Amino acid sequence: MRVLGVNALFHDPSATLVIDGKVVAAAEEERFSRRKHGKRPVPFSAWELPELSMRWCLQQAGLEPKDLDAVAYSFDPSLARPAHEMGLDDPWDHLRLTYAERAPQFLAAALPGLDPEKVVFVPHHVAHAASGALASPHASSSVLVLDGRGEHASHLAGRYSGGRLETLAGQQLPHSLGLLYESLTEHLGFLRSSDEYKVMALASYGKPRFLEELRETIHATEDGGFLAPVPDWSRWVEPRIDDGTWGGPHADLACSVQARLEEVLVDLASWLHEQTGDTALTMAGGTALNCVANSRIWRETPFEDVWVQPAAGDAGTSLGAALQVAADRGAEPRPIAGADLGRAWSDDELARWLTTAKVPFTTPDDLPEQVAEVLASNGVIAWFDGRSEFGPRALGHRSLLAHPGLERNLERINDVKGREQFRPVAPMVLADRAEEIFTDGPIPSPYMLFVHTVRPEWRDRIPAAVHVDGTARIQTVDAERQPRLGATIAAFAERTGLPVVINTSLNTAGRPMVDDPRDALELFGSAPVDLLVLGPHLVRRSELFATHEAAGAAVEDDAAVAVA
Repeated sequence: MRVLGVNALFHDPSATLVIDGKVVAAAEEERFSRRKHGKRPVPFSAWELPELSMRWCLQQAGLEPKDLDAVAYSFDPSLARPAHEMGLDDPWDHLRLTYAERAPQFLAAALPGLDPEKVVFVPHHVAHAASGALASPHASSSVLVLDGRGEHASHLAGRYSGGRLETLAGQQLPHSLGLLYESLTEHLGFLRSSDEYKVMALASYGKPRFLEELRETIHATEDGGFLAPVPDWSRWVEPRIDDGTWGGPHADLACSVQARLEEVLVDLASWLHEQTGDTALTMAGGTALNCVANSRIWRETPFEDVWVQPAAGDAGTSLGAALQVAADRGAEPRPIAGADLGRAWSDDELARWLTTAKVPFTTPDDLPEQVAEVLASNGVIAWFDGRSEFGPRALGHRSLLAHPGLERNLERINDVKGREQFRPVAPMVLADRAEEIFTDGPIPSPYMLFVHTVRPEWRDRIPAAVHVDGTARIQTVDAERQPRLGATIAAFAERTGLPVVINTSLNTAGRPMVDDPRDALELFGSAPVDLLVLGPHLVRRSELFATHEAAGAAVEDDAAVAVA
């Protein structure tokens, strides 16, 4: 059973290939096109398909479009058309619906040989739910989905068992916690449907002084849904102009809305547990990327395990759509082992990239030791290893690494990336050492989707990894799954006593995460990074630029001889 999942309609277009219930490949279009989020989520862009990621998924398995049993498209226009005809959505949404209705023909044109009759529409929130429950390690679980919008709703609560979804509640538009947060993002001077994570970071610098007023109108309802009318934010604070300053009343507003979001999500998850009694909760939808809220759900609801799908935003709907269609046709879904589902290159292929680019490199037997030595000497590492991550978090495949024990490294890394100084960076920690440093959150935590409290005795030891509120969004590293990274952190710990490094995504502000070797070399050449790890190969900045200076001097000498 070969199913290609496609997310295309809103934002974060992506493709996923599932064969006999196993996820073989998954990638976001932005990693190929180099356009952040792939496209803007406006009706006029709905026709754009993730053509590059779709073709790569097929190439990864050696398939042609004609070999597919189904293409699962993560939106069902038949569910959205009645709401549009009643005037309940954007007046331009008829374009979006028309493109969705014609998706089979567009897909057949993009993938010559595909029979358009093989295209299956999967409701948007069902795709989200399946991406959480069917990709998780749980055979059955409660599932909670919250995002901006689907066809006509913004929320789904239900239960999965045997690959089948039982829907227990849903919230109809216009009420949407995702759209509420997007509206706040825009009011605070950030890019809507893109920069919501900045609001979450900014919230830690404020006080929830508007929380009581927000509670009056934004709240859960007895049927498992909620009310979330978008208020006039200007009643509390005027719109922020993104001029580089931050804090004050804008941080207070961010803090207040973040706090209310967390409270409502806890209420919704608690209601769901009352209906199911399950021990496990799986989550997806863009709101599930709010790791502060996820942690409160883990701490304050009866669920013993909370599992969040690492590509929880719309990109993950290609994964869920493919898994759901495969399950509907009898294939048993298999849980993903990690988020490393994207492109990779062999050691020899990486060496050829470096040779072609005339970049000096070494391939040392003791790479972890050499990298750890640079880290311990306060060097910044560009780390490119294995398959790229599916989803927005850098998880040790495309990462920037630095020493956590020097407080100024937070500012330094933000300067390297060209981003706001209120943004935290995340600690990577060896899984078997995590509990001695971090508390109040699930461990292991391999996908960086929960925040943990840093134990007081460690805060002064890893200050660059500690957010202003004393927390950290950790990633636990399993040395068996990521042996090169695990060995590097262990070698760093031997030198410093710290089994932690700080990690952020391998990119600069406003650009997609590095995906292929060319992206890595371009970043290394333009950013103040000391060492590039490209699989088993090392490129040192000092050697690279020494070579270029020597080459330049040789050219000048040749020119002088020619003139003479």
